[in-house]
Amino acid sequence: MPQTPHIEQHFTAGETIRDIVIGMSDGLTVPFALAAGLSGAVSSTSIIVTAGLAEVAAGSIAMGLGGYLAARSDAEHYASERKREQQEIQEKAEAEKSEVMGVFTSYGLTEAESTPIVEALSKRPQAWVDFMMRFELGLEAPDPKRALRSALTIAGAYIVGGLIPLSPYFFFSPATTALLISVIATLIALFIFGYVKGRFTGAGPLGSALQTVLIGGLAAAAAFLIARLIAR
Repeated sequence: MPQTPHIEQHFTAGETIRDIVIGMSDGLTVPFALAAGLSGAVSSTSIIVTAGLAEVAAGSIAMGLGGYLAARSDAEHYASERKREQQEIQEKAEAEKSEVMGVFTSYGLTEAESTPIVEALSKRPQAWVDFMMRFELGLEAPDPKRALRSALTIAGAYIVGGLIPLSPYFFFSPATTALLISVIATLIALFIFGYVKGRFTGAGPLGSALQTVLIGGLAAAAAFLIARLIAR
């Protein structure tokens, strides 16, 4: 009897989605708060647009640099731990074998069942180190292109997010009218962003959208109130 091939469908772009979430959420809230705060202090939308664009540029660079440094730190940490593991399997082989045994027994294997696997693994130093990195330390080998990709993704998402609350000030005047439209645009963007994020991550799209609106809205409101207090 023919069988339907089993196809694994797992979401594997978690790091990219995380970078987009970081950049987009900050991009939607920080420029919104700046523009909203200035709306109560100045009537000229051109001043708000200039200040907002300057913030989007500076914020995207800062966020992208932060993402780059974070990814580089992860890569350096992995390299350091791998070097340490390589040294330990040479100098403390029996202790490392005991640690491998502990990993297998934690999954329910008996010592008798684990022993031949441990011995076979110990004869393959590269695979042994790979095993210890993943199952003892919980570390995965980082993508060498991860740092640059993370920086560009976060910076790009910040720019896209930042232009949404700022764009009404390009077309509407006075600033109070643009502010009202900016609030509506930001909430709609948060809802769409949350819905799409939910679809990609496998979570409930509607629940993710409402959660994003609630959390993002509260963050934007808090940032707005702080900006207004400072503007006074």
